[in-house]
Amino acid sequence: MNRQVKGKTPRRPPPKKPSSNQKDPVGVYCRVRPLGAEDKECCIEVISSSTIQLHAPEGFKLNRNGEYKEMQYSFKKVFGVSVSQMELFEHVARPLVDDLVHGKNGLLFTYGVTGSGKTFTMTGSPGLGGLLPRSLDMIFNSIGPYQAKRYVFKTDDKNGLDVQSEVDALLERQRRENNLPAPKSSSSRQKLDPEIADMIRPEEACKADGVDEDSCFGVFVSYIEIYNNYIYDLLEENQEDTIKPKPPQSRILREDQNHNMYVAGCMEVEVKSPEEAFQVFWRGQKKRKVANTRLNRESSRSHSVFIIKLAQAPLDADGDTILQDKNQVTLSQLCLVDLAGSERTGRTQAEGTRIREAGNINQSLLTLRTCIEILRENQMCGTNRMVPYRDSKVTHLFKNYFDGEGKVKMVVCVNPKADDYDETLLVMRFAEMTQEVEVARPVDRPICGFTPGRRHRNQAFKDELSRMLEERGGPVDRDLPSVMNHLVQSLPPLPSSELTDPHDDITLPRLIEALENRHRIRQMMVVEFNKAADIMKSMLQDLDSNLLSKDDYINQQNGKLSEKDKIIQVNKAEIERLEKRNKMQDHKIDILQKTTKIYEDDKRSLQHELETREQRLMREQSEKRRMEQRMNGVVSDTQHKWEKECERRVNAMHVEMQNKLWVKDEKLKQLKAIVTDSKTPGRPEPPPRQTPTQPRPQPQYQPRPQPQSQSQPRPQRSSREERLPAKRSASPSPIPTATPVRPLHRRSRSAGGEKWVDHKPSSNLDLGTVLQPVIPNSIQVSTPSEKTLSKCDRYVLTHQEVASDGEIQTKLIKGEVIKTRGGGQSVQFTDIETLKQELASVPSRKRRSSEGVLINGDRMDVENRCSVALEMRAGSNMGPGVEHHGFTKRRK
Repeated sequence: MNRQVKGKTPRRPPPKKPSSNQKDPVGVYCRVRPLGAEDKECCIEVISSSTIQLHAPEGFKLNRNGEYKEMQYSFKKVFGVSVSQMELFEHVARPLVDDLVHGKNGLLFTYGVTGSGKTFTMTGSPGLGGLLPRSLDMIFNSIGPYQAKRYVFKTDDKNGLDVQSEVDALLERQRRENNLPAPKSSSSRQKLDPEIADMIRPEEACKADGVDEDSCFGVFVSYIEIYNNYIYDLLEENQEDTIKPKPPQSRILREDQNHNMYVAGCMEVEVKSPEEAFQVFWRGQKKRKVANTRLNRESSRSHSVFIIKLAQAPLDADGDTILQDKNQVTLSQLCLVDLAGSERTGRTQAEGTRIREAGNINQSLLTLRTCIEILRENQMCGTNRMVPYRDSKVTHLFKNYFDGEGKVKMVVCVNPKADDYDETLLVMRFAEMTQEVEVARPVDRPICGFTPGRRHRNQAFKDELSRMLEERGGPVDRDLPSVMNHLVQSLPPLPSSELTDPHDDITLPRLIEALENRHRIRQMMVVEFNKAADIMKSMLQDLDSNLLSKDDYINQQNGKLSEKDKIIQVNKAEIERLEKRNKMQDHKIDILQKTTKIYEDDKRSLQHELETREQRLMREQSEKRRMEQRMNGVVSDTQHKWEKECERRVNAMHVEMQNKLWVKDEKLKQLKAIVTDSKTPGRPEPPPRQTPTQPRPQPQYQPRPQPQSQSQPRPQRSSREERLPAKRSASPSPIPTATPVRPLHRRSRSAGGEKWVDHKPSSNLDLGTVLQPVIPNSIQVSTPSEKTLSKCDRYVLTHQEVASDGEIQTKLIKGEVIKTRGGGQSVQFTDIETLKQELASVPSRKRRSSEGVLINGDRMDVENRCSVALEMRAGSNMGPGVEHHGFTKRRK
């Protein structure tokens, strides 16, 4: 539900304008300026009456192929150097003036680079009038005999007109003549400036066809400029103050009741001749902002808009006076726009105010280009993007024309010199894009329902009445004031009535006699007037009788016309029925076309989606195949690696078992020798028992060759694991000297009452590291919870990441579980331990049967080898409660 704000008048909906399905593209014409005397190279060539070709000048940037690209552009018509102003007017402006006389709007603007001849095309020069003066001349040649008297039409300052009676118009003229100085005569060309007279003097008079003779016309002109995106009235009469001149007041744009844009407070001057209208234009032209730049001696620094507004009001049924009905007034206007030229500050070398003016000019032209692009996109692609008319005063003022309020034409002026080639390319692209924009064709305005030819019939009746009066001896003069003047002048003049002597008896009798003569003549005139009145009455009676006889004939003809009208009505009804049927079929065709378009769009989108999915599926399949190949390679490499590792371990265990067997064999041999010596008679006593400090002789034995090759890779071990020699168990002394002492292991801190939360994410990989953390009293979880933390005192997180050398390293992040005041648990981290895999180096190992065993290059006998033991120790860098089961070397 729409709510209206209290205290504000709701906005009225726009009136329904007659719609027209027919559209016309924007008419774009091209005019080529003659090449200057100082310019030598020409970059534009006119190929045909509608096509031009651009040649890149020397030194211009080449295309990708290393060649100069020649581009062709087509227009509705191309005007070369030899085309006259009259020929240009006939093709461009004359159709717009013809539409103006018939109640339709029009917009004509010139566009181009600075110095390309836009102002000359619009205004002209002495002897070569441009589009504007020729349009004025054609308007007044067409409506000259049918113009209303001055001030019959009066502006209402709301983009509308009021109609006054002739009496009110006469009083208005007298009031203005008394208040203002007498206006200059607009009908005499001798009082005009000779240059202005040459501009508005065409080679041949142009006149529009089909002008409504039963209407009266009034012409109003206004002249504004858009300078720095502000609107100024060039016809505003300011009081000149030499001490402190008053700056001009900017105007604002408003919307009338028909939603048409207009300049509020702009002065509109009623003109009665082309000379007077051009004088008004020239008066405003002197106030326009121009400046001298490097490229143009008189460069326009603003966009000028000359608006010609034509009012048309029908006559009454008798064809004598104008209807006093504002709704019957038809108002049409023609806007002639001279856009300022786009320029680059790098070429003009402008500074200060000139730079600001150039920036505003280029910005307004860019906004015009943007609006044209969006209009073209909406029409060609079916989109509904908002056109930014309000970003510039130029586009905001003329938005109604692009929405279908009249025809739009553009004259593109180009300079063929090589220096303007870059900017000419941009102008050509904009003109080519503008031709693709279509504007709704304006419909004909309705005319009042009176019988046409009223003015002509009224004039014919007056001529017939004068002829009949002349035949019967009546007054020949057709104008009553002229008859009265003739009668007054026929009376005898009065003698001088000045009395200088009281006894003068001549003057008074002479005056009395003259008065009697005048009285007698007056009586004769009254008699003649009565006779003429009687004759007039008889003529009117005869005319009435003739009219009655003619009425019978007219009634017969009217009966026939009514029959014809009935037939016409039947035909019209049939035509309307067929038109409705045609519209219905067109509507169905449009619906089918739209449905087809929708289906085609859906089909294209589905095909595109299908192709996209097929491509994605193919990519996924190829990725899957690559992944399978990669995984197969990884599996084969891992399998090969573990096979070698298993083989190495089996060989190592085999060597270890052989060493143990050798040690046992040595012990048995020694024991056998002892037993044998003790049983043999005459055997010498055994040598004394050696103390641990004394060296014992080592048994000699021949070790078997090691089956493992030197090139066999060693397994990866933890970074904290020490490098150990080959795992060979050394045999102890055959006769122990003391009771063996079992080493005490350090008790881990985790063996106490502490409990651990072992947090191992499910994404961790099993790397097979030799040293692995073992936490006996722990709860292993993949995601910790509050319940789990409440049962434990310590916390350890296993985290894996890629190291700088590309290997995966494991971090153990440890902390303590602390109870918070709110009854929850928090973890305070205290230590971080890093486990990293490295490739252990393989020590060289040699054996000699005669010299015992060589370990790392040192010779060791059996006793020395037996003195090496293996002990389980906890990692020194581990935190409390975490053990690493590893091997360290310890000598006795």
